[in-house]
Amino acid sequence: MLQQYEMRFCPHCATELAPIAQMEDGGEKVRLRCAACGWTHWNNPVPVLAAIVEIEGKVLLARNAAWPPKMFALITGFMEAGESPQEGVAREVKEETNLDAHAITMVGAYEFLRMNQVIIAYHVQASGTVQLSPELLDYRLMELKDLKCWPAGTGYALADWLRARGHEPVFFTPEENAERRRGLDQPKEGT
Repeated sequence: MLQQYEMRFCPHCATELAPIAQMEDGGEKVRLRCAACGWTHWNNPVPVLAAIVEIEGKVLLARNAAWPPKMFALITGFMEAGESPQEGVAREVKEETNLDAHAITMVGAYEFLRMNQVIIAYHVQASGTVQLSPELLDYRLMELKDLKCWPAGTGYALADWLRARGHEPVFFTPEENAERRRGLDQPKEGT
């Protein structure tokens, strides 16, 4: 199970944060605020980069080490300070797969509300020999006709990209998606 962290204390003065109403541009808004110094926890979504990695006409899907055996998805990672989204997605592809990005084209931006993230998805044409980082356990190179999309942010990005390529996307059925995710929300032993 993914652990959600909650901001509880002011990062400036360590006072416990409290839900405090305050006037903002859109009217009164309750947010976690510090009563001592006035600091506000905005809780803005985090930008996450996703790559539809294409190698010689096939799409690379990878399995994260924390995922169940049937769950494969796009290469993703957090954008870092000081880099453009394009630089970030090229870095993530290199770090996680050892592939070199040659052409990077934006697919779109997608909400991932459950994780408070905004996914910025790119199509990345890449080359090289796949060598997975320790974060990833396995990968598959898929023909476009064999790809199935999942009902979440990166799955919708893949569907949009497939449509733009002239392929009508096929989504996992609810049963298939539940099977590929089986065990994902289970607590790990010892936690």
